[in-house]
Amino acid sequence: MRPTINTITESVYASATVQPDSMYKVHAAVSGILEKNLVREGDLVQTGTPLLKITDRSPELSRENARLQMELAASNYQGSTTPLRDLASRIETARLAYIDDSVNFRRQEKLWSQQIGSRATFENRKLAYERSRNQLDQLQTEYARLERELRTKMEQARNSYRSYQANADEFTVRSFIDGKVYALFKEPGELVVPNEPLATLGKPDSFVVELLVDEVDIVRLRTGQEVLVSLDAYPDEVFRAGLTRIYPQKDSRNQTFLAEARFKAPPNQLYPGLSGEANIVIDRRENALTIPRNLLLAGDSVLTEDGMKKVVTGLQTLDRVEIRSGLDAGTNILKPEQ
Repeated sequence: MRPTINTITESVYASATVQPDSMYKVHAAVSGILEKNLVREGDLVQTGTPLLKITDRSPELSRENARLQMELAASNYQGSTTPLRDLASRIETARLAYIDDSVNFRRQEKLWSQQIGSRATFENRKLAYERSRNQLDQLQTEYARLERELRTKMEQARNSYRSYQANADEFTVRSFIDGKVYALFKEPGELVVPNEPLATLGKPDSFVVELLVDEVDIVRLRTGQEVLVSLDAYPDEVFRAGLTRIYPQKDSRNQTFLAEARFKAPPNQLYPGLSGEANIVIDRRENALTIPRNLLLAGDSVLTEDGMKKVVTGLQTLDRVEIRSGLDAGTNILKPEQ
């Protein structure tokens, strides 16, 4: 048998599974009972679309109490009959009394400087003026203190309501992406806990090929390499893809690494979970001198009519191996048993 000239391609084998792009499992942040699935499998949803409703009366009651406290605090601070308005009326009355006492005192002070009137009258006017001024100062100070207190209580009540509102909102699970609902895992009435998935979402028209690569081959992969994908659902076709991502964490359970590829021309119809095989092209050489792999002996030697010859090999596939030097196309190679 003589070596032949052909194209040889070396590749890494991987098991392949088709999954939606940006697929993620939906979890709840709270525990409770599933009241209702708000979507169906196959529905298209947008970011923020409600997916599931979880029942727990306690957060709703807490939120309602916080709302009432917020409204009361806002009414006390901004309403038409607030303590501030009452105090403002008292300040206005005290201000008018202060003005009146001030005028009377200044008038009496001027008369007294001219030795008109009695000292007792002057002292009474002065005392009334100082009393009015002190009362006005105290009321204004009280107003400033009360205003700060009521404003703080209103802001605290508002923050408390927002906190309870956010907590109550967590009982409605929403979508994080524009996508498609591929699976729902719970039925109404079932218990919901945070560590259990409730649904699976992903892109509706964009899929990736998840590849499980043996740890002995992972160091040979680079993004951009060509991937040839065969799917069980399309037994007579091979689809071309490109390697787009290599995950650095090894799965200790099966000693494999996860990589992703994207179709260059995907099949017309794809579903999550379609499985198959893939070959990741490591290298390709045109016009290579190759021999059947079963003719290559230990120590990279071949048996010829002139005896054993040492060869230098290159790319290898399951059935052929490239000969870089040591043979030419006219050399007749014998089978080992001969």
